[in-house]
Amino acid sequence: MSDDMKVLVLNGPNLNRLGKREPGIYGSTTYDDLAASLVAHGRKRRLAVEVRQTNHEGDLIGWLHEAADEGCPVVLNAAAWTHTSVAVGDACAQLTGLLIEVHISNVHRREPFRHHSYISAHATGVIVGLGVRGYEHALDFIADEAQTDIE
Repeated sequence: MSDDMKVLVLNGPNLNRLGKREPGIYGSTTYDDLAASLVAHGRKRRLAVEVRQTNHEGDLIGWLHEAADEGCPVVLNAAAWTHTSVAVGDACAQLTGLLIEVHISNVHRREPFRHHSYISAHATGVIVGLGVRGYEHALDFIADEAQTDIE
């Protein structure tokens, strides 16, 4: 696994409640099931996926700094901080690797405050509304880009 590219999958507040929180919006997949499936999916794509979740903004910012210093790609679902945190946006601006912003629900079909993102301006791409499969699509994109760089 030492040849596999490290990818951080970072999740913000309340995502630890997946499977319990508003399943009509976020689905029935639990956070633990999501994390395990992403690690397994990453392994198939030669990615060393680390999945992390926090309800503390400073933790997320620290992890983004870590990714910036290491140059590793990030899949980020900052949850509510997407729409409220200039600090998270500023940390994203420092990233040197790929950044894929992911949202389980289609934020553009929801409340107006969710239509704005402090992250999107810094993201390589944004995936919204594809449920938890959006994370796999993000990992696939990162793996494909890494393969393109090798060729």
